[in-house]
Amino acid sequence: MELQALPSRIGQVRRIVSAQLRYWHMDPLIDRASLGVTELLSNVHRHARPDKTCTVEMELLLDRLKVSVRDRDPRLPVLEDAGPLATCGRGLAMVAAMSESWGALPDGDSGKVVWFTLPTPSATAPAAWDRYPRLVAGERPDRRFAEVPLVEPAAEDHRPEAAPARSAVPG
Repeated sequence: MELQALPSRIGQVRRIVSAQLRYWHMDPLIDRASLGVTELLSNVHRHARPDKTCTVEMELLLDRLKVSVRDRDPRLPVLEDAGPLATCGRGLAMVAAMSESWGALPDGDSGKVVWFTLPTPSATAPAAWDRYPRLVAGERPDRRFAEVPLVEPAAEDHRPEAAPARSAVPG
C-alpha cells in the first residue's frame, strides 16, 4: 500500500513493522528492521522527487527478512562517506552496517526500490519443548508433581514452510 513518507507516517510504519514481526515471531529482528525502514523512509522524505509517495514491503523467507521501499524517483541512492562533522549522510551506511545485504534497483521507467535483508533467527535453535529436562532411563521421577506423558512431535512438524510470507505495510 502506498503512503506519504512524512515524519508522522514514518513512526506509524515503524510500529506496523514491529507488530508484523511480533506476529511472525521474529522479535529479535524488530530493532534492526525498524531502524532500516526508518532510514529508507527518511531518505524518501528528504530526497525523492516528484513526490514523497512510496510503498513499504516486508517478505519473510526461510532464512532472511527482506524489507523494500519503492518510490517514484528514478535516481539511485549513493553510499557516501560522511565527514566527521556532517549532520546527515550516514543513513545508508547504517543500513549497510546493520543488515546482511542491501541494494537499490530501478523500478520500471520511473522509480526505484531500495531494500535490505536481515538473517532470521537460526532455524536450528531448539524448539521450546526441547528445552525442558527429560527423564533418562533408570531415573526415578520426583513424586511431588503429577506424571504427565511427554509426547514429542515428529521432526517434520518443526520444518518451516518453503513459501514466503509477504506483508505490504498499510498507509
